[in-house]
Amino acid sequence: MSAHQTALVLFSGGQDSAVCLAHALTHYARVETLGFDYGQTHKIELNCRANLRQHMLTLNPDWADKLGDDHTLSLPALAEIGGTALIGDGEITMLDNDLPSTFVPGRNLLFLTYGAALAYRRGLHVLIGGMCETDFSGYPDCRRDTLDALQLALEKGMQSDITIETPLMYIDKAATWALADRLGGPDLVELIIEESHTCYRGDRSQRHDWGYGCGDCPACDLRQAGFEKWKNA
Repeated sequence: MSAHQTALVLFSGGQDSAVCLAHALTHYARVETLGFDYGQTHKIELNCRANLRQHMLTLNPDWADKLGDDHTLSLPALAEIGGTALIGDGEITMLDNDLPSTFVPGRNLLFLTYGAALAYRRGLHVLIGGMCETDFSGYPDCRRDTLDALQLALEKGMQSDITIETPLMYIDKAATWALADRLGGPDLVELIIEESHTCYRGDRSQRHDWGYGCGDCPACDLRQAGFEKWKNA
Protein backbone atom coordinates (compact mmCIF):
# COMPACT_ATOMS: atom_id res chain seq x y z
CA MET A 1 0.00 0.00 0.00
CA SER A 2 1.47 3.39 -0.98
CA ALA A 3 1.24 6.41 1.29
CA HIS A 4 -1.16 8.11 -1.09
CA GLN A 5 -3.69 5.32 -0.58
CA THR A 6 -4.05 6.39 3.06
CA ALA A 7 -6.10 9.25 4.47
CA LEU A 8 -6.97 11.05 7.69
CA VAL A 9 -10.48 12.55 7.74
CA LEU A 10 -11.26 15.56 9.92
CA PHE A 11 -14.39 14.01 11.36
CA SER A 12 -16.51 16.30 13.52
CA GLY A 13 -19.70 14.23 13.58
CA GLY A 14 -21.52 16.61 11.26
CA GLN A 15 -23.14 16.09 7.88
CA ASP A 16 -20.21 17.30 5.80
CA SER A 17 -17.58 15.27 7.63
CA ALA A 18 -19.78 12.16 7.41
CA VAL A 19 -19.94 12.55 3.63
CA CYS A 20 -16.18 13.11 3.57
CA LEU A 21 -15.66 9.89 5.52
CA ALA A 22 -17.81 7.97 3.02
CA HIS A 23 -15.78 9.56 0.21
CA ALA A 24 -12.51 8.51 1.85
CA LEU A 25 -13.70 4.95 2.46
CA THR A 26 -14.68 4.72 -1.21
CA HIS A 27 -11.38 6.02 -2.59
CA TYR A 28 -8.64 5.07 -0.12
CA ALA A 29 -7.31 1.77 1.17
CA ARG A 30 -6.77 2.85 4.76
CA VAL A 31 -8.70 5.59 6.55
CA GLU A 32 -8.43 7.04 10.05
CA THR A 33 -10.51 9.81 11.64
CA LEU A 34 -9.76 12.81 13.84
CA GLY A 35 -12.07 14.96 15.95
CA PHE A 36 -11.42 18.07 18.04
CA ASP A 37 -12.75 19.19 21.40
CA TYR A 38 -12.30 22.96 21.48
CA GLY A 39 -15.07 23.96 23.86
CA GLN A 40 -17.63 24.27 21.07
CA THR A 41 -21.22 25.10 22.01
CA HIS A 42 -22.38 22.17 19.90
CA LYS A 43 -20.08 19.74 21.69
CA ILE A 44 -22.79 17.12 21.33
CA GLU A 45 -21.36 16.54 17.84
CA LEU A 46 -18.49 14.69 19.51
CA ASN A 47 -20.98 12.18 20.92
CA CYS A 48 -22.30 11.50 17.40
CA ARG A 49 -18.94 10.47 15.99
CA ALA A 50 -18.79 6.95 17.43
CA ASN A 51 -22.33 6.05 16.27
CA LEU A 52 -21.64 7.36 12.77
CA ARG A 53 -18.41 5.40 12.50
CA GLN A 54 -19.95 2.21 13.86
CA HIS A 55 -23.01 2.34 11.61
CA MET A 56 -20.90 3.09 8.54
CA LEU A 57 -19.17 -0.24 9.02
CA THR A 58 -22.51 -1.97 8.39
CA LEU A 59 -23.28 -0.09 5.16
CA ASN A 60 -20.48 -1.56 3.09
CA PRO A 61 -18.26 -4.57 3.94
CA ASP A 62 -15.42 -2.98 2.00
CA TRP A 63 -15.64 0.12 4.21
CA ALA A 64 -15.37 -2.03 7.32
CA ASP A 65 -12.03 -3.38 6.10
CA LYS A 66 -10.66 0.09 5.43
CA LEU A 67 -11.69 2.06 8.51
CA GLY A 68 -8.91 2.29 11.06
CA ASP A 69 -8.32 4.14 14.32
CA ASP A 70 -10.18 7.17 15.59
CA HIS A 71 -8.45 10.04 17.39
CA THR A 72 -9.66 13.03 19.41
CA LEU A 73 -7.48 16.01 20.28
CA SER A 74 -8.25 18.77 22.75
CA LEU A 75 -7.65 22.41 21.76
CA PRO A 76 -8.70 24.37 24.87
CA ALA A 77 -6.80 27.48 23.78
CA LEU A 78 -9.57 28.30 21.28
CA ALA A 79 -12.06 28.54 24.14
CA GLU A 80 -9.63 30.65 26.16
CA ILE A 81 -9.33 33.08 23.27
CA GLY A 82 -13.13 33.14 23.04
CA GLY A 83 -15.02 35.94 21.36
CA THR A 84 -17.20 33.76 19.14
CA ALA A 85 -20.77 32.49 19.32
CA LEU A 86 -19.59 29.01 18.39
CA ILE A 87 -17.69 28.70 21.66
CA GLY A 88 -19.59 30.95 24.06
CA ASP A 89 -23.19 32.00 24.53
CA GLY A 90 -23.08 35.04 22.26
CA GLU A 91 -25.76 35.89 19.72
CA ILE A 92 -25.35 34.54 16.21
CA THR A 93 -25.08 37.66 14.05
CA MET A 94 -22.96 39.38 11.40
CA LEU A 95 -20.03 41.43 12.69
CA ASP A 96 -18.58 44.71 11.43
CA ASN A 97 -15.92 42.82 9.45
CA ASP A 98 -18.67 41.06 7.45
CA LEU A 99 -17.92 37.72 9.13
CA PRO A 100 -20.51 35.85 11.22
CA SER A 101 -20.06 35.73 15.00
CA THR A 102 -19.73 31.93 14.67
CA PHE A 103 -16.33 32.35 12.97
CA VAL A 104 -13.54 30.92 15.14
CA PRO A 105 -10.30 32.61 13.99
CA GLY A 106 -7.66 30.07 13.03
CA ARG A 107 -9.83 27.04 13.74
CA ASN A 108 -9.43 25.21 10.43
CA LEU A 109 -5.79 26.26 10.20
CA LEU A 110 -5.15 24.67 13.60
CA PHE A 111 -7.26 21.60 12.79
CA LEU A 112 -5.30 20.92 9.63
CA THR A 113 -1.93 21.63 11.24
CA TYR A 114 -2.63 19.26 14.12
CA GLY A 115 -4.08 16.81 11.63
CA ALA A 116 -0.93 16.98 9.53
CA ALA A 117 1.22 16.33 12.60
CA LEU A 118 -0.88 13.30 13.52
CA ALA A 119 -0.90 12.07 9.92
CA TYR A 120 2.89 12.35 9.83
CA ARG A 121 3.17 10.07 12.85
CA ARG A 122 0.55 7.65 11.54
CA GLY A 123 2.00 7.37 8.03
CA LEU A 124 -1.00 9.05 6.39
CA HIS A 125 -0.44 11.53 3.58
CA VAL A 126 -3.89 12.81 2.60
CA LEU A 127 -5.91 15.10 4.89
CA ILE A 128 -9.62 15.24 4.02
CA GLY A 129 -11.85 18.04 5.29
CA GLY A 130 -15.38 19.23 4.59
CA MET A 131 -14.46 22.86 3.88
CA CYS A 132 -16.64 24.43 1.21
CA GLU A 133 -16.70 27.84 -0.43
CA THR A 134 -20.02 27.35 -2.25
CA ASP A 135 -22.52 26.93 0.62
CA PHE A 136 -20.71 28.25 3.66
CA SER A 137 -20.94 30.97 6.29
CA GLY A 138 -18.26 33.25 4.91
CA TYR A 139 -15.32 31.74 6.77
CA PRO A 140 -12.04 32.72 5.06
CA ASP A 141 -10.35 29.51 6.25
CA CYS A 142 -12.83 27.48 4.18
CA ARG A 143 -11.53 28.86 0.90
CA ARG A 144 -9.39 26.74 -1.38
CA ASP A 145 -6.71 29.42 -1.80
CA THR A 146 -6.24 29.46 1.99
CA LEU A 147 -5.86 25.69 2.06
CA ASP A 148 -3.44 25.69 -0.88
CA ALA A 149 -1.21 28.12 1.02
CA LEU A 150 -1.44 26.01 4.17
CA GLN A 151 -0.66 22.81 2.26
CA LEU A 152 2.51 24.38 0.89
CA ALA A 153 3.54 25.53 4.38
CA LEU A 154 2.90 22.08 5.85
CA GLU A 155 4.88 20.36 3.10
CA LYS A 156 7.84 22.66 3.69
CA GLY A 157 7.57 22.76 7.47
CA MET A 158 7.32 18.98 7.87
CA GLN A 159 9.44 18.06 4.86
CA SER A 160 6.69 15.65 3.91
CA ASP A 161 4.34 15.18 0.99
CA ILE A 162 0.99 16.25 2.47
CA THR A 163 -2.18 16.80 0.44
CA ILE A 164 -5.29 18.61 1.70
CA GLU A 165 -8.31 17.20 -0.12
CA THR A 166 -11.69 18.97 0.01
CA PRO A 167 -14.30 16.91 -1.88
CA LEU A 168 -17.11 19.37 -1.01
CA MET A 169 -15.26 22.57 -1.89
CA TYR A 170 -17.20 23.50 -5.02
CA ILE A 171 -20.60 21.93 -4.42
CA ASP A 172 -23.62 23.22 -2.49
CA LYS A 173 -25.50 21.45 0.29
CA ALA A 174 -28.01 19.92 -2.14
CA ALA A 175 -25.12 18.37 -4.06
CA THR A 176 -23.65 17.17 -0.76
CA TRP A 177 -26.86 15.25 -0.03
CA ALA A 178 -26.75 13.88 -3.58
CA LEU A 179 -23.13 12.81 -3.10
CA ALA A 180 -24.07 10.95 0.08
CA ASP A 181 -26.76 9.12 -1.88
CA ARG A 182 -24.28 8.18 -4.61
CA LEU A 183 -21.67 6.98 -2.15
CA GLY A 184 -23.86 5.00 0.23
CA GLY A 185 -27.41 5.05 -1.08
CA PRO A 186 -30.54 5.70 1.01
CA ASP A 187 -28.98 3.96 4.01
CA LEU A 188 -26.16 6.51 4.24
CA VAL A 189 -28.60 9.40 3.76
CA GLU A 190 -30.76 8.05 6.58
CA LEU A 191 -27.71 7.53 8.80
CA ILE A 192 -26.66 11.16 8.28
CA ILE A 193 -30.18 12.36 9.08
CA GLU A 194 -30.41 10.34 12.28
CA GLU A 195 -26.89 10.33 13.68
CA SER A 196 -24.97 13.38 12.44
CA HIS A 197 -25.15 16.80 14.08
CA THR A 198 -24.72 20.20 12.47
CA CYS A 199 -26.78 22.67 14.58
CA TYR A 200 -24.61 25.43 16.07
CA ARG A 201 -26.76 25.49 19.21
CA GLY A 202 -26.27 21.79 19.92
CA ASP A 203 -30.03 21.16 19.88
CA ARG A 204 -31.01 17.52 19.36
CA SER A 205 -34.49 17.83 20.87
CA GLN A 206 -36.17 18.67 17.55
CA ARG A 207 -36.32 16.12 14.72
CA HIS A 208 -36.86 17.46 11.20
CA ASP A 209 -36.94 15.71 7.83
CA TRP A 210 -33.28 16.66 7.39
CA GLY A 211 -32.14 15.73 10.89
CA TYR A 212 -31.90 17.21 14.38
CA GLY A 213 -31.38 20.88 15.20
CA CYS A 214 -32.87 24.14 16.37
CA GLY A 215 -34.09 24.89 12.86
CA ASP A 216 -33.07 28.56 12.76
CA CYS A 217 -29.28 28.86 13.15
CA PRO A 218 -27.17 29.32 9.97
CA ALA A 219 -26.03 25.67 10.01
CA CYS A 220 -29.60 24.38 10.24
CA ASP A 221 -30.74 26.79 7.54
CA LEU A 222 -28.09 25.54 5.11
CA ARG A 223 -28.76 21.89 5.91
CA GLN A 224 -32.53 22.26 5.54
CA ALA A 225 -32.36 24.30 2.33
CA GLY A 226 -29.92 21.84 0.77
CA PHE A 227 -32.03 18.84 1.75
CA GLU A 228 -35.21 20.34 0.33
CA LYS A 229 -33.50 21.40 -2.90
CA TRP A 230 -32.07 17.89 -3.33
CA LYS A 231 -35.38 16.14 -2.57
CA ASN A 232 -37.30 18.40 -4.93
CA ALA A 233 -34.81 18.21 -7.80
